[in-house]
Amino acid sequence: MELDLVEISPKADPPVCKIIDYNKFLYQQKKKQKEIKAKTQKVVVKEIRFGPNTDEHDFQFKLNHAKKFLQDGCKLKAFVFFKGRTILFKEKGEILLLRFAQELEEYGKVEQMPKLEGKRMIMFLSPKTQKKQ
Repeated sequence: MELDLVEISPKADPPVCKIIDYNKFLYQQKKKQKEIKAKTQKVVVKEIRFGPNTDEHDFQFKLNHAKKFLQDGCKLKAFVFFKGRTILFKEKGEILLLRFAQELEEYGKVEQMPKLEGKRMIMFLSPKTQKKQ
């Protein structure tokens, strides 16, 4: 009959086997994997860069972009880049990022609090899940 004995679930007790066409079985498995891959959501990370002495207008401008990114469902990586001697103003950078997070409270939640890594202070924000009706 040109059929094969295929082990379906080897971890079951006793192992489950079926008599089917092996090529057809492989094809169906690939198809299932493709469907699963298509259903997964791809995470997009957008970056917003500040300096420790960012002006109010620039802050508001970047805040509007961040709101748009979070509403689109993207994750946000906000960071303050310290150049040269500006590393002395670490607390200024942290205050800036915390204020940024506070302004975006209704659009997203803080995933990681501001953390200094080398010359950058990084904070991650993720969008609030929208209820589907």
